[in-house]
Order: sequence, then C-alpha cells, then structure tokens
Amino acid sequence: MSVAISAEAGRSRPMTREERRVIAASSAGTIFEWYDFYLYGSLAAIIGAQFFSSFPESTRNVFALLAFAAGFLVRPFGALFFGRLGDLVGRKYTFLMTILIMGASTFIVGLLPTYETIGWLAPVILIVLRMLQGLALGGEYGGAVVYVAEHAPHGRRGYFTSWIQTTATLGLLLSLMVILGVRSLTGEEAFAKWGWRIPFLLSIFLLGISVWIRMQMEESPAFKKMKDEGKQSKAPLSEAFGQWKNARFALIALFGLVAGQAVVWYTGQFYALFFLQSILRVDMFTANVLIAWSLILGTGGFILFGSLSDRIGRKPIILAGCLLAAITYFPVFNYLTKTANPMLYTAQQNTKVTVIADRSQCSFQFNPTGTSKFTSSCDIAKAQLARASVNYTVQDAPAGTVTKIRIGNAEIASYDATGLKGDDVRTVPAAFTKSVNDALGAAGYPMPGVANQSIVKMSGFFDIFRGQTFALVLVLTYLVVLVTMVYGPIAAALVELFPTRIRYTGMSLPYHIGNGWFGGLMPATAFAMIAQSGDIFFGLWYPIVIALFTFVIGLLFVPENKDRDIFAEEKAG
Repeated sequence: MSVAISAEAGRSRPMTREERRVIAASSAGTIFEWYDFYLYGSLAAIIGAQFFSSFPESTRNVFALLAFAAGFLVRPFGALFFGRLGDLVGRKYTFLMTILIMGASTFIVGLLPTYETIGWLAPVILIVLRMLQGLALGGEYGGAVVYVAEHAPHGRRGYFTSWIQTTATLGLLLSLMVILGVRSLTGEEAFAKWGWRIPFLLSIFLLGISVWIRMQMEESPAFKKMKDEGKQSKAPLSEAFGQWKNARFALIALFGLVAGQAVVWYTGQFYALFFLQSILRVDMFTANVLIAWSLILGTGGFILFGSLSDRIGRKPIILAGCLLAAITYFPVFNYLTKTANPMLYTAQQNTKVTVIADRSQCSFQFNPTGTSKFTSSCDIAKAQLARASVNYTVQDAPAGTVTKIRIGNAEIASYDATGLKGDDVRTVPAAFTKSVNDALGAAGYPMPGVANQSIVKMSGFFDIFRGQTFALVLVLTYLVVLVTMVYGPIAAALVELFPTRIRYTGMSLPYHIGNGWFGGLMPATAFAMIAQSGDIFFGLWYPIVIALFTFVIGLLFVPENKDRDIFAEEKAG
C-alpha cells in the first residue's frame, strides 16, 4: 500500500527544475546522436558515389550499404563495452564519452577526402568512422535512459523516460529537415558534389551544445547511493549475463519486449520510407516529407503512452502495440500502395506475371551487407521483377532449364551470369533489363523514367492538404502511433528489470541486439522475402511474426514492474 501511495504522490506533484534539466540535457544529447547516426543512412547513395567511385554504380551501392550495416552490427558491442563502463565508473561520464565519439566521428565524415583524392584510404576511414558511430550509439541510449530513470520520482518513470524515447524519432526528423533544407539551398547538382558535407559539419555545433549541457549534470542518485554503500558490481558483464538469475531477464527483455518493439519501430519509420521509395517509386523529396509529417503528428504519442504506462503498466501497452501492428500491417501497406501509386496497384491486379524456373536454381536472396552475388538465371529474373515491384507466381520447369519470365503474351529468357565473358558482361544484362521493362510497360506497369501522373508527388513541405497526400500522411501517422505504443514505455520497462549494480549493462545489450539486428536487418530480409515469394507485401511477414512472437512471450514471461522501487537493491523482477 505504501508503494501505491508513494507512486500516486510522485505522479501528482509538478516536475522540479532539476528534473526538467536532467530530461532536457539527456534528451538533447541523444537527439543529436541519433541525428548523426541517421545522416549516413539518408545520404548513403551520395556517399557511395563519393567514397567508392572506382566501382560501377551497383557495386558502389553495395559498399555504401555495407558501411551502413556496419553501424548496426557493432551496436551490441558498444552496449557491452559502455554498459560495463557505466556500471563501474558511473552514468554521467560514460555517456559524455559516447557523445564525444559520435560527434567527432560525424564531423570527420564531413571533412573526409573522397576516393579520388586519397584512394582506398577514404572508404576504409569511412567504415571505421561508421563503426565508431555504432559503438557510441550502443552506449548512449542505455546511459541516457538509466540516468533519467534514476532521477525520476517513483510513479513517473514511464513519463520521464518517454522523453528519451522521442529522441530517435526527433533525431531522424532533424536529419531529414536539415538534408531537405540544405538540398533546397544548394540545388541537386551542388548538393551531390559538396553540399552533402554540410549536414555532417553542422553536427560540430550540436556536439558543442551537448557536451556543455552534459558537463553541468550530476551523477544519478541511485548510482551515488550504491557507490557510497560499496555495492557496485566488480564484474558487470559476468554478473549480468553469467548468472542465470539475471541472464534470464536479458532473454525475457529481448524476446518478450525488445524484438517486437524493434520490428514495429523499424516498420513504422524506416521500412515505410523504404517501401515508399524503393517499392512504390515515390520520389525522395515526397517520401521524406510524408514521413516527416507523420513524425511531427505522431511523436506526442511517446509521452502519452509513457505517461499512461505509469498508471496501467508497461506490458499491456507494449504488447497491445505489437498485436495491433500484426493485425493491421497488410491492410495498411495495401492502402499505401493503392493511394501512393494507383497505376502500379492497378497493374498488379490486372497483369499476370509468371517466372518459369527450375526451383533448385532459386536462392533466398538475403543480402544484408550487399556482398553476396546471386548469378543463376532464376535469381536474376526474380531480383529484376522485385526491383520493379512486380507481383508474380513461379511455375516449375525441367531441371537445368534457363528461367523465363512470362508477362502477358511476352516471354523473356533470363541468363546465367557465371557464363558471361567479355562484352557480354555488360550487354546481356542491359538487353535483358530492357526487354523485361518494355514488356512490363506494355502491360501497364509504371517504369522508371516514364511519366506516371497517378503517383503521389509533392512540390513543397506544406503541400499536404490534398486528398492523396493527406490520406497518406494519416495512414503513415497511424504507423508512427504504433511505434509510440511499443517504444514509449520500453525504457522504463527495461530499467525496472535489472538492479542498479548491473542496470546499464543488463538493459543495453538486449536493447541493441533487438534494435540493431532484428530491426536493422529488416529491409534486407523483407527484400529477400519479396524476391522469393513474388509478392511485394510478403516481406511484412517478418515484422508480423516477430511481433506476434513477442506478444506471446511477453504475455507469459514478462513481469509488470511499474511499481518497483529501483532504489532498493532487490533482485531483478
């Protein structure tokens, strides 16, 4: 009863000046770190042209994506390193270090000479900088969340930490706005040559502000109390993951909370952008503006659901978001297709496309780093249709048969890339692509470079009050609201699973495995599933299955800890 009274007292009193300063300082710095991290993803194609210019365009994009993936893949290692440091020396100095690493790495990208200037050193340094960014981000989130949670009054942890949850979205929004602004001021040609550096260089001002703010902060009261009492962990990693009583909560956090949260988050923000641009062929400006508006309209949901979780619990809100996502993703993305590119939607409904192939030649084209090569005639045919956003079926052919694509009455033979030599390496793929595109265009499919008046197109940031664009903003905002449901309360839920002595370490690893790997690999996985199935919506099964899995595991195994006193050195749970 005393806990409930204490929690209600915490909720009813106004936020103090010190508490506001803690939230503002932690949130501002984390926004800037996410801004730095997202810049590369938004500009990957341009960066590929600058730092991998000695390669053909397709190969150059492969290496650009590889460098992008490196930042995701190293995040769990950053969580381990900085999590351990945070539990040993303190929260404040650890995430002060992470922001210095992130900010310096981002600024150096803006100054880095291109391949034409210093040769292979340019891409090597770029990938090293990208890995440093990923390591820093792996330590930043846990530090900021734990710091705020340990300053929050009892009964308001969900509300306080929800401000940190807004930072990833606001960082993405800030990066989009800066890129759009600089692109508009410099023009497309100048932006591609040198203007892309400006958003990276501007980060030095954000770094200076963040470091100054964080230098004024004090260590968290929970950590100071633990340190004064001599209860610090001497081996946070082995205590957090080497002892089953704590390690089981890391597994519960990963599979019962974070995995589902990650795929819902990446679907609502990143995959939605990927789907608009790569599948529906919406131009980059329009797609970014649509996503930006959905983020502006939906971001308040983080605070709403974080605050609500203080009253009804973290678990029901997060799991409800996972369940709603699983139920509604197919109709939502079907509506996006029908509204954003009606010509494509009509062609998909009216044109039958068949791949006639020996299935033993067909691979699952999972290629998260862009380094794998798929050279069989079946893989080449499927990848070509997937890139053109074509729905197709597969018909069995005798063993050893070269794959063919049947589009209406037209039939185009694919090719095996391993047998090409000399000029054929260039001419055969080009001829095949042209033949397929010509047949698709004749059948009603919109083709790149051909006018498509039905596709959504915006001429300015405020050009949303038309039926087509407004409808898209509303449905994209719904996806962001789902993100706020699963992400708003997640920080408080993770903090409450672990005792103070291993909290930074314990929560950081499952968070970054879930978001860095389950979420970060989603576009590559979804594209492979689309190519495998011949259905542009089939990739949605990836987030749906994981969200449902998290719903079941969370329902059965995740404890509700909203009323837990995190200052008490009790065992997790």
